[in-house]
Amino acid sequence: MTVVDEIKARLDIVDIVSENVKLKKSGKNYTGFCPFHSNTKTPAFVVFSDTGTWRCFGQCNEGGDIFHYVMKREGWDFSQTLKYLADRAGIQLQPITPEQHAADEAGERQRQILDDAVIFYRHQLANTPDGQRALEYLHQRNLKGEILDAFGIGYAPKSNDALLNHFKSRGFSEEELVDSGLESRRDSGQVFDRFRNRIMFPIRTADGKMAGFGGRILNPDDVPKFMNSPQTLVFDKGKLLYGLSAARKAIRTQNQVVIVEGYLDVLALHQAGFTNVVSPMGTALTEEQLRLVKGLTRRIVLALDPDSAGMNATLRGLDAARQALDHATDRVFDVRGLMHQEARLEADIRVASLPDGMDPDEVVARNPDDWSRIVSEAKHIITHVVDTLVSGQDLEDPRVKSEIAAQVIPLIEDVANPIERDSYRQQLARIIKVDERALASAHKKTPTPRRRRQPDLKKDNLPPTVSTIKSSPDLPLEKYIVGSLLRDPELIYRLDRELQMNGLRTIAEDDFPDADFRNILGVIHKAIDQVQIPPLEYIANNLPEILMILADEIRLTADQSDFQKTRHVEELHRAVIRLRKNIVNESLLQLRFLQEETPAETNWRDLPYQSLVIQYSQLRDKLDRALDNIRIHEA
Repeated sequence: MTVVDEIKARLDIVDIVSENVKLKKSGKNYTGFCPFHSNTKTPAFVVFSDTGTWRCFGQCNEGGDIFHYVMKREGWDFSQTLKYLADRAGIQLQPITPEQHAADEAGERQRQILDDAVIFYRHQLANTPDGQRALEYLHQRNLKGEILDAFGIGYAPKSNDALLNHFKSRGFSEEELVDSGLESRRDSGQVFDRFRNRIMFPIRTADGKMAGFGGRILNPDDVPKFMNSPQTLVFDKGKLLYGLSAARKAIRTQNQVVIVEGYLDVLALHQAGFTNVVSPMGTALTEEQLRLVKGLTRRIVLALDPDSAGMNATLRGLDAARQALDHATDRVFDVRGLMHQEARLEADIRVASLPDGMDPDEVVARNPDDWSRIVSEAKHIITHVVDTLVSGQDLEDPRVKSEIAAQVIPLIEDVANPIERDSYRQQLARIIKVDERALASAHKKTPTPRRRRQPDLKKDNLPPTVSTIKSSPDLPLEKYIVGSLLRDPELIYRLDRELQMNGLRTIAEDDFPDADFRNILGVIHKAIDQVQIPPLEYIANNLPEILMILADEIRLTADQSDFQKTRHVEELHRAVIRLRKNIVNESLLQLRFLQEETPAETNWRDLPYQSLVIQYSQLRDKLDRALDNIRIHEA
């Protein structure tokens, strides 16, 4: 996760916008009067909390992310905005050193190796005798070829050097393979395949980039049962969730994520149509993992194994027990930690009770309806803990009441909403049959942990340099367009002429959803508008240092293209139109959401949105005609 991504994960755009805009909740979104133009009649400004974006459907007719909002509100450049938001998020910005730049390049090299390893393991699964035995095992677990293909499941052969020899024949060094986590090195210096005779599960980042692998044994005598890649430049299991790249759309659509124990559970549930499921890969849930899904949903259901060490920790809940468990080798599921995270994330964390002795993949194989019921009946984490603690206990015994209260009260006090806090306190009082005032009194005697103070950034620091590459659906188009113009800025003249010939306006900063690309294009425009120095030299001298890493990467991508200049302009022309069409489609989708969330008594035609729907639809038709013209010209 980049610094920019982490800032977006930690800060709520609703909170930032609410500082100068009075927002009103409308369904999942928030509406208000746009702060950037005069309007007191109709609230045409919308904040989409799920995506962390905003848009004015009125006079401004523009939008963006939290960075673009603060830049527009304060009149700051990207460096100033980054420093401000990082300070708000409690993130210490670090300059990018030559060593960090080299590490970034090495990380990209590791991803290339991992991508090739996926192909190697897939071949082994499909085309070798040992792979067929692995495939038979997967079929016995009710997994079909379609889901195995979708997730890139493979097989690591028994050999100590099969993968090593494959990559060495392709020109990769032993050191690169060890650094990527695919090979291990003995004390003698000998290198050998880390994963052997295992089913291989590719582990990807939220935006689908390869990060590492998980391997499950086939031979029951082998240990450990599951093995993950070691820590590398691109793999940190505490910051990854298995299956998230495949689950993102469903999580956002259903406004819920379900977290299960392992790889096979994720595969079985996705195969059955429950595609909002991810896994922490057998590790303790971390705040970074929860923040990965926070931007998609605040409704989190934990469906972990009932007999696991982590769930046992859930049911104990005492500080002393947690301290003891922290030294155990098993996964630790820390309820108090989750409650703190729930408060910080303002999330709704619930626990689904699985049938004893059954894993999620077994439940869904028996009856998919059972899984739906289990998830729908998931209890709030506090209710779950209370119900489990009181089960089989003598609630007439004052000591039992005291022990239960001592474990539950700290969890209740971590609930952010005071009304919910009082409700859970009342619920506990009724269950253990004590006066609620006694519980309140007990809380006053319970010391609460001090929150760690967020680091304070010095105001006179120079603007830091950070990598700002991030993921969005339009990112490949944006990178291609801006990268091409960075390679040859004067292409913009020919591109603009092609656009105008199709009745379209010239390329502009607001064509790009990503604030970084807007800023880079702005410098490119200034470079070709001046005549004192060559455009490339102007860009090198005037591009903010904070964007240099991104510029170098996308320029390198453009350098690898083999288009001739005429053909290249046509491809750029097509890319700009597609980018604009994507933005138009997204705007129409947002308008439809607004229409659905408008109160029934409101006349939709009285709102400014109806005319915008017509305008966007007409623009989409115009863009479609432009694409058709390009196809005709090429033919």
